[in-house]
Amino acid sequence: MKLQPLFTYSMLLLLTALCSCGGDASSGKQQEEVTQINEKEFTAEPDTAWTNMFLRKSGWFGGDGIFAIPLSGKDSEKNDSLLFLFSDTMVGKIKGDSLLPGFVMINNSVSLLTGKAPDPSKMAFKMASDNGTYRAIFSPKTNKPDKDTYFWLGDGFANRDAGKDVFIFAYQITNTHDKSPFPFKETGNVLIRVPAGSPFPYTDQQQMPLPFNDYKSGAETISFGAGVFNNSESAGEAEPDGFVYVYGIKGKSKQLVSARVKPGQVASFNDWEFWNGQGWSKDVKAVKALSDSVSNEMSVSRLSKGKYALVYQLGSIFPEICMQVGPTPVGPFGPRIVLYKTTNDIQDPDLFTYNAKVHPALSAPGELLISYNVNSFKFFEIITKKPNLYRPRFVRVKFSQQSSQTNH
Repeated sequence: MKLQPLFTYSMLLLLTALCSCGGDASSGKQQEEVTQINEKEFTAEPDTAWTNMFLRKSGWFGGDGIFAIPLSGKDSEKNDSLLFLFSDTMVGKIKGDSLLPGFVMINNSVSLLTGKAPDPSKMAFKMASDNGTYRAIFSPKTNKPDKDTYFWLGDGFANRDAGKDVFIFAYQITNTHDKSPFPFKETGNVLIRVPAGSPFPYTDQQQMPLPFNDYKSGAETISFGAGVFNNSESAGEAEPDGFVYVYGIKGKSKQLVSARVKPGQVASFNDWEFWNGQGWSKDVKAVKALSDSVSNEMSVSRLSKGKYALVYQLGSIFPEICMQVGPTPVGPFGPRIVLYKTTNDIQDPDLFTYNAKVHPALSAPGELLISYNVNSFKFFEIITKKPNLYRPRFVRVKFSQQSSQTNH
């Protein structure tokens, strides 16, 4: 049974995204048909095909995070493979509705999808292991390994300006054991480089600590890598400016900030620039917020000509999936539009939802495929009774579109 979305607006006839039209021979001007999107008119429905891709009974059966990286380096590439990134991951076996003993949690995993269709037979989940014991694929490379310090993964991209190497942002997390609802803290921010074609489990990965935070002073820090948008010509973007935008979350109010750098120099941290509200500065301390109350994982992507969609879960864990639209990848972003409320799907007081984001490589023109995560503050008590709770859910948003003619 299809759930009725909370926010449903009138839907106009869907038209083709971009096409060339005949020019005016007398004027010498060529006409182009451009699709305009009205971000205030849309429908939003659960996408069961994508949600069911992650409903599993053995091996990988749950994980959060979920960023999708097209390995071609282009969201628009049709014949592609996608690397999905997960942070905390559950591995085990489910019989009926019960989780069998012997399950484990590891701090990150990946899956590889051949093609772009939601076909479970084309998805391979991958967990690293040593002598039959599962472990994280990405762990901090330190002289003194600590079981209480590990990586959660942020967003990433395949960099066509660096040989299609995959760059992944990661947060070094350390358990605090303070019995709080969130008993951990960020103690590092790292850029991981995986050479193109590197065999799993990517033992030739490089890890480069970002130099922009002082974790020892207790000062407010920025978690860079909450979202990445490569707005370059090599990435196939329609309105490229030549930069990759790396979004970060600052402080308890979850302010969204942005850095930018040429894709080929992403690992050269001296080349990074930071949006200061008026322009770009080399001083990270000058950053100004693009929005606030966003989620720790979010997305910015091109919606249509001159429109960029910032999508996130309000305050990270409230049920509202929100969008703000701006004329550039750094805004200024307009008022919040609530696209969907996850209470439509998760009617369970033991569970909460978080970290909604768009997957541009899986979104058709005029649409947004959005995932969100599900968790519980009583996780290890609830997971044995509801073993499939800890997996992403998907929503597809379709916007009203109309075409217009432009001369150029």
